[in-house]
Amino acid sequence: MNATMDTVTTKQARRANWFKFDARAYTMIGALLAIWVLFSLLHERFLTATNLSNLFLQMSVTAILAIGMVLVIVAGHIDLSIGSLVGFTGGVAAMLNVWYDWSTIPVIVVTVAIGAAAGLVQGWIIAYKAVPAFIVTLGGMLVFRGLLFGSTGSVTVAPLSPSLKSIGQSYTSDVVGWIFGIAGLLVAAYLVILKRASRRKYGFDVEPLAISLLRMILVGALILGFVAVMNSYKGIPVPFVMVVVLALVFTFISKNTTFGRQVYAIGGNAEAARLSGINIRRKVLLVFVLCNTLAAVAALVLTARLNAATMSAGQNYELDAIAACVIGGTSLVGGSGTIVGALIGALVMGSLDNGMSLMNMESFWQYIVKGGILVLAVYVDIYSRKRKKAQS
Repeated sequence: MNATMDTVTTKQARRANWFKFDARAYTMIGALLAIWVLFSLLHERFLTATNLSNLFLQMSVTAILAIGMVLVIVAGHIDLSIGSLVGFTGGVAAMLNVWYDWSTIPVIVVTVAIGAAAGLVQGWIIAYKAVPAFIVTLGGMLVFRGLLFGSTGSVTVAPLSPSLKSIGQSYTSDVVGWIFGIAGLLVAAYLVILKRASRRKYGFDVEPLAISLLRMILVGALILGFVAVMNSYKGIPVPFVMVVVLALVFTFISKNTTFGRQVYAIGGNAEAARLSGINIRRKVLLVFVLCNTLAAVAALVLTARLNAATMSAGQNYELDAIAACVIGGTSLVGGSGTIVGALIGALVMGSLDNGMSLMNMESFWQYIVKGGILVLAVYVDIYSRKRKKAQS
């Protein structure tokens, strides 16, 4: 009798695991859908292909910054300088292209190199001189903004060459869009199959094939639907393609490399990580190099989209990136967070900006709403941690 009851209980537990999900992630997806439904009811243009294309184009800069910021926060640090670094490196790119007539490739190489160098300097001070990241990057925020004003003479630098401008304003063709969509579908299917094979290899329960197929169908429908909507306007914005590629690369780095696992270990318990032989200082240095390099990439996208380098470029972008990470489930105490969650957070932030702009709401409402959502996200994170601790 007891054996029968144990068997039933085991089967029920297995079925529960098949449908197990990250409540925080699904809550954010639900919130995003609620925002879209609300704005679609309040304004008929919100869910049009034109506006959705603009939305994905506008959120690309925040998303790129958030990808780098996730690693910094997961490692237990913060970077307040990336907004000003976006402004400075974007200004350098525009000056080289407009004033000195540099071609696009050298401009990209130098701009990205400056971002990496900034991360190297800041990361070295933080990791090897033990100066708090908050102070170092706060100083960096002021230094980079000052360098922008000084190097450009506080004037707008424009217009860019057509090839450089295309980085932020071009779209994929319909054929290329469908190729990306099909490739995304194949990658999603491969990941599901790989997960099933891995669980079977190590003796874990494997969900029924029908459920795995259902997951692939849902993901495939979303991907192909997205491509169809984008192609009905001009195509997929190139900056959003860059976001997807960077997200895939950094998701692989964070989940499937020794470096990624060590970054999570450092944020979870730095002392335990040190005792296990992890070179904490080197990993922290590399995290800041990656984050600031991505800031330079975001600067290229922003400057190209605006077709100019302005003195206000990147202002408060560090706050948007941090908010996107936190809304997407990254814990400010370190040790947990995902790239996908940060992208969802960036899309939430972008949707709020886009929807409220369509409704011609005063700008102060945007700050109030985004600030309130950020506080709510942090509260949910703290509450869920306390609840897990109480249950353990």
